[in-house]
Amino acid sequence: MSLSREQIAMRVAQEFGDGHYINLGIGIPTLAANYVADDIEVMLQSENGLLGMGPYPTEEQVDADMINAGKETVTAATGASIFNSAESFAMIRGGHVDLTVLGAFEVDCHGNIASWMIPGKLIKGMGGAMDLVAGAQNIIVTMTHADKHGNSKLLEQCTLPLTGVNCINKIITDLAVIEVKDGAFHLVERAPGVSIDEIKSKTAGKLVVTDNVPEMMF
Repeated sequence: MSLSREQIAMRVAQEFGDGHYINLGIGIPTLAANYVADDIEVMLQSENGLLGMGPYPTEEQVDADMINAGKETVTAATGASIFNSAESFAMIRGGHVDLTVLGAFEVDCHGNIASWMIPGKLIKGMGGAMDLVAGAQNIIVTMTHADKHGNSKLLEQCTLPLTGVNCINKIITDLAVIEVKDGAFHLVERAPGVSIDEIKSKTAGKLVVTDNVPEMMF
């Protein structure tokens, strides 16, 4: 059975390291702010000018002026800093973000990502994604394994305009955790109850599978 958005976000949060500065993209990545482990401290950065983003607010905590880059209301953690977007992008471009988690329309087995444009459709735009894929130390993509028509989003070669080239290290989908290296997708984990055959059938790019692929742990 494929993972829910919240379960994907929970698995994403397992990639967070103690002391990391992390940027979370719009959508599923932002949900990971709700699942940071109690035994680590991280600083979540939003490119609109917030360092120290907390989890989503409760109804009583909502402050319409406290938003992330996707214009969603958020909270500020203890020790948070608020500054202008120019300083935020200087932090990103200067290589001070340890990890960024982004959504995508397509990723290919060469580590290329397409996340900002579908010709003929109205999309919010690039945002900070191009700066993040160029400046972050580690880049993870999270998305559904296939689109709503069942077409794979993990391709041999991206077909949409690229956001970044040869920059994606890992992909976490509703079916699997996959590492991108040596021109191929390497299956690391599978969602509970999901078969390797299903993952193979929904992966268009070259997929390397070892004998024993463990299920994700939550």
